[in-house]
Amino acid sequence: MLFNNKVKTVLFTLLALFAFAANSVLCRLALGSALIDANSFTIIRLFSGAVVLLLIIKFRSNQKAHVTRGSWFSGFMLFLYAITFSYAYISLDTATGALILFGSVQITMMFFSFLSGDRLHPSEIIGMLIAFSGFTYLFLPGITTPPIAGASLMLTAGIAWGIYSVRGRGSENPLIDTAYNFVRTIPLILIITIVVINKAHTSPTGIVLAIISGGLASGIGYAIWYRALGSLTAMQAAVVQLLVPVIAALGGILFVSEMVTMRLIVSAAMILGGILLVVLGKHYFDTVSLSNKT
Repeated sequence: MLFNNKVKTVLFTLLALFAFAANSVLCRLALGSALIDANSFTIIRLFSGAVVLLLIIKFRSNQKAHVTRGSWFSGFMLFLYAITFSYAYISLDTATGALILFGSVQITMMFFSFLSGDRLHPSEIIGMLIAFSGFTYLFLPGITTPPIAGASLMLTAGIAWGIYSVRGRGSENPLIDTAYNFVRTIPLILIITIVVINKAHTSPTGIVLAIISGGLASGIGYAIWYRALGSLTAMQAAVVQLLVPVIAALGGILFVSEMVTMRLIVSAAMILGGILLVVLGKHYFDTVSLSNKT
């Protein structure tokens, strides 16, 4: 039974990570090829995610045991993440976008942890400096420097998602809160729809990609991730998410025919390595210190 539970945890974790990476691939496929405009992609993605998540919690037996319904601020952060994510992928390649996104998410969460009063271990400080250096190297002027506008938008998406994640840490039922946060984006979706309806550009393929991104990669992907989180420690959850940019890069090569540059490889090693040092460093040194005392 224990072995079966571990296998299920590994399976759910891998499926969730592939779903997260798929969002980058799907968005790049749709927007990089101009199959749909960024606003329409965001609208369809968020609406599809809301529908799927509401259907999931409707059939959960314990759904009535919780009264939380997300918050308007979290809903706004979710919307800000989604819209800037879409616009960023008009110009960024899949791997670069995923790296900037997940790197900025983790750094944002570390920053808020520091602001909340958590004391930083020297290994955490070194790790953050390495990660920031990786970002600096990625944006240094050169032939392979990512477009500043796209990179800035993805940084905004990462910060928004990081804030959203920090706010969701204390949730008693993150799946239900996420579902209703998706629902709370609908007023913003309606506003955008009214403003840009005359400029909308869609195609059947673009619409399908947006629905898959929202309904499957986001809606079902989040549901699977929350199932996996029940058997993962906070440290394990943070570490395994570092695989997402790697999976996204492979997806970009396979499905979007993108090339991975040496600058991206070096910056990825610095950013992800620095974050890994932050996540694992303090735990390692605390464990060594405790073993020495005993």
